Amino acid sequence: MRKPVSRILVVNDEPLVLREFVKGLNAAARSLDNPLGIVFAGVATAREALAAIELDGDLQALIVDDKLYTLNGGKARKLQMSALELVQRITRLRPELDVYILIAQETEDEVVDTLFAEAVDGYFYREERDYRGMYRILNAQIQERARTPFYDQLKNYVWMAKDPWHTPGHSSGESLRGSPWINDFYEFMGEHIFDADLSVSVPMLDSLMEPKGVIAESQAVAAKAFGARRTFFATNGTSTANKVIFQTILAPGEKLLLDRNCHKSVHHGVVLSGARPVYLNSSVNRKYCIYGPVPKKTILQAIDEHADAEALILTSCTYDGLRYDLKPIIDRCHEANIRVIIDEAWYGFARFHPAFRPTALEAGADYVTQSTHKVMSAFSQASMIHVNDPEFNEHIFRENFNMHTSTSPQYAMIASLDVARKQMVMEGYKLLSRTLALAGELRTQINSTGVFRVLELEELLPDEVKHDGILLDATKVTLDISSCGYTVEDLQRELFTRFNIQVEKSTFNTLSLLLTIGTTRSKVSRLYDALMRVAREGRAPRRLYQFPEIPEFTRLKYLPRDAYYCGGEAVALLDDKENPNRALLDRVCADQITPYPPGIPVLVPGQMITAEVLDFLVGLLRSQKRMELHGVLYDGYLPCLRVLRSGEERGLKKIG
Repeated sequence: MRKPVSRILVVNDEPLVLREFVKGLNAAARSLDNPLGIVFAGVATAREALAAIELDGDLQALIVDDKLYTLNGGKARKLQMSALELVQRITRLRPELDVYILIAQETEDEVVDTLFAEAVDGYFYREERDYRGMYRILNAQIQERARTPFYDQLKNYVWMAKDPWHTPGHSSGESLRGSPWINDFYEFMGEHIFDADLSVSVPMLDSLMEPKGVIAESQAVAAKAFGARRTFFATNGTSTANKVIFQTILAPGEKLLLDRNCHKSVHHGVVLSGARPVYLNSSVNRKYCIYGPVPKKTILQAIDEHADAEALILTSCTYDGLRYDLKPIIDRCHEANIRVIIDEAWYGFARFHPAFRPTALEAGADYVTQSTHKVMSAFSQASMIHVNDPEFNEHIFRENFNMHTSTSPQYAMIASLDVARKQMVMEGYKLLSRTLALAGELRTQINSTGVFRVLELEELLPDEVKHDGILLDATKVTLDISSCGYTVEDLQRELFTRFNIQVEKSTFNTLSLLLTIGTTRSKVSRLYDALMRVAREGRAPRRLYQFPEIPEFTRLKYLPRDAYYCGGEAVALLDDKENPNRALLDRVCADQITPYPPGIPVLVPGQMITAEVLDFLVGLLRSQKRMELHGVLYDGYLPCLRVLRSGEERGLKKIG
């Protein structure tokens, strides 16, 4: 296994002092225990230091002289940059780095007071030159950042090889090992996945439902890494994380402003919490059938019109990589005392590279949910909830968290969250820099095919949001495939069967590719080769059939929760002549009806069914493109909607 390299940069403008510091610290690193491969290097100027931070992904810490001067015309010495300004710029670029300040004893109080509110990890006296002591402190600090409290404890317990007289039933894999029927599963998965599949019966591994030991410690380390006051690990995915937040901050009947384009878990959270939703229609790129952010004008208008709302939830970035200019929106919400929840499922890595910042937390969001498993090195379903709400009620949150959390969580999943956080703190900048470079190369290669074309920000943005300060996450790559001579379904099939390539998602004329920290140059080359081979086939472009646009949101007559929990009745979407069943008009839907893709609900519980909605749903059922239509129920082969009976409606309170 390759050993890590951890570089520490000494910044001092006096050549002899700098040389002595670097030499003394490297000598200490060679003579003392050095498991993280610490080496020291020196630069003389703040500009060189900032350049090194951008270029060197193995940099883990800096020792910065509090006074950096440069020669001015060979005569006088001029201050390069104040320690305060340099520390602030370091933090803006890479907040995960440890920063220590070299100070003189006579200026100690002045320097410490100036840097009190900044991310400074400690101070060294310039005159002491205790290199071994300095090295021990730096080594301990980096090791602390690299620690994985839960994973370390889980590993320790497995190596203890205790006889299990507790759940789970496979008993460290003994029920599978040697079985003539399922031993192949044991061998395929590997012994440690069963050794580490433990339960709350092991006290030294802590409890996810009431953490006081290593899980609590791991969550605290994660909070520091991601810039949150509190962080909680979720093993049911971000879907559950969203529901937990809703039930924590929303009481039945309280208003919630939400992007209609939000993940379906958000709409399920509306049902569970009993909130009164105010749906905001997202922007639409009609040329490519891509649903973008809600226009800023629409959001700000909704805040003004619904100042009594408890919360706003938005998705940033979207599935296609479009991310809001969040700060002005969040500031306006906070002026109205509205809390802000950001679903950052596709953007959890953003803290660890300046190209992706500011994050939602840095922009002031109160709650942020992240699918750590989607874009970092955690197991599927492993997610995080970050909290910065100054009025956070931990007791209520914990009750709701425990309502949704299994009392038998997957402990390997918790360990993967611990490990994913460690990786991002220690090498996230380097990995993301590589991913961005590969994304740039891939864009150039795809465009060079002459047939496939990468859509850039201006082409992806719907007209109504082009002046909203929206940016593009470059790790999400959208291809225009309309000139290749294949339908999108046929192209996906061709890539899968002929070239062993599976893509993320599609519209009728685009494919979406997701680059991650696990993307390699080899994978990029294989994808380019596949697309170039398809391009060289010289197929004539064919007509691609666009799906009808999802109808605008109609009237919400009852609270979604009230409508959902009514028994309702099933009414067919088609009448006896196979036409749209007009008996459904003006009825109230009891379920969420969501075509996937794109995953935007056409109907939510409590919403009125109109002719436009009815015709849209029947059109989808008749389309030749296979599409999932969540929420439709079937009476035999007959598709139906569950709607409220008239008697049930009389018992409900109208909201609009």
